[in-house]
Amino acid sequence: MRDLRRARGLSQEELAHRADIDRTYVSALERCVYGVSIDVLERIAAVLEVDATELLRASGPADDS
Repeated sequence: MRDLRRARGLSQEELAHRADIDRTYVSALERCVYGVSIDVLERIAAVLEVDATELLRASGPADDS
């Protein structure tokens, strides 16, 4: 999610605003602190202009640049 957000030039705050969620929640999701509801997943995917399944793909430490 972080890579997609950055590729679109969005800050965590802007993504949160557009998806109508709290910025701290975006941060927690990017750090895998919390799981995400289907509703929030769909809103984030819509903002990032990707299919929700794209956000569910596993990423490991090597992807955390």
